Amino acid sequence: MTGKELLLYALQRKETPRTPWLPYVGVHGASVMGVGARNYLESATLIAEGQEKAAALYRADGIPVVFDLQMEAEALGCDLAWPDDGPPSVASHPLAAITDIAAMPALDFSKGRYPLIAEATEALAAAIGDTVALYGLIAGPFTLLSHLRGSELFLDMLMNPDETLAAMDWCAETASRAAQFYLDYGAAVIGIVDPMISQISVEHFEYYVSRAISKVADAVHGRDAFVSLFVCGDATRNLEAMCMTRCDNISVDENVDLTLLRALAAKHSKSYGGNIKLTTALLLGTMDDARLDAIRCLDEGTGPGFILAPGCDLPFATPPANLSAAADMALDPEQRELARQTARSGNMDWLNEVALPDYDGEEAVIRSLKQIITQLEKIAEYARQLDEEEAGCKSNEASY
Repeated sequence: MTGKELLLYALQRKETPRTPWLPYVGVHGASVMGVGARNYLESATLIAEGQEKAAALYRADGIPVVFDLQMEAEALGCDLAWPDDGPPSVASHPLAAITDIAAMPALDFSKGRYPLIAEATEALAAAIGDTVALYGLIAGPFTLLSHLRGSELFLDMLMNPDETLAAMDWCAETASRAAQFYLDYGAAVIGIVDPMISQISVEHFEYYVSRAISKVADAVHGRDAFVSLFVCGDATRNLEAMCMTRCDNISVDENVDLTLLRALAAKHSKSYGGNIKLTTALLLGTMDDARLDAIRCLDEGTGPGFILAPGCDLPFATPPANLSAAADMALDPEQRELARQTARSGNMDWLNEVALPDYDGEEAVIRSLKQIITQLEKIAEYARQLDEEEAGCKSNEASY
């Protein structure tokens, strides 16, 4: 069974001989290639070569073509701000009012970076598409609308609910077309990435977002492909509502309890994925940290339908050794069992270097706390005096 077959089986909640491994390599592919993020995201050749290299290096069962939620916004007229080591961010919002979306042109795949993404997707599909499941990641409808409207969207939801709902329908149609784009060029799975969902209530999700997400899922299913709903951030309150959409898979980051998602996924017959810690385990951690957190996920993600993955787009500078260590835990049961013993005990060595407080010396502790409180009171009094002096100065200036 190829890695692609393994992952597609998991998306259908079928039993698999091992847990599929899906590293969300985005701009980290630029690091693998030794180039900057912008150069990478503006080159079809670098993207195709970088993602192919990363898929081989990390022995991936699936990998995204690109992880850039600003693709649609850029093609629709939003300005972008480019950091050196990350994907761009939206710097302008073309909708002065929510109703202006009716005059927006349809998403044009000859604009922005879509022509080079088409080339990269086609090249990756030819090179590894038979054995590795290519993910086409699109901006979810709610995140896309926030790109177009900005923070005013939250006021629109309260003041103009009907107009906002109509705008969400427009974004659902646009997201569906973006999904079709990736499928046309060889992607096997569509990932609806909608991090803004973590910022809203269940009521707002059900009213504004749920139908839009399911419309995109229906468009993907119409092409006999699979679709994942991927929300970064703490989406706990919306988990069950997410599971009630028509997506095949729900993926989350480290803010979400994986055991809770497992129970909800079983209840609603969904595949589910996550949620290795991006920063503490993969970016800043050791290989043992990466191993242990991957083991945590594998232990919590028991049963059919689970896909091991990082919690979101991998940071540019993630050490390759940490990702390889996490991959080992999914791919090699013997290494996983060895890590349970050696990595866990190894991680506890630092405890021997910690000087514990002398809790028996209670009086000394109390004296120290009283001294600290006294110093804080002095600082507060000094700050009050400065405020009074400043107020007096301003009063004197006013009198002149």
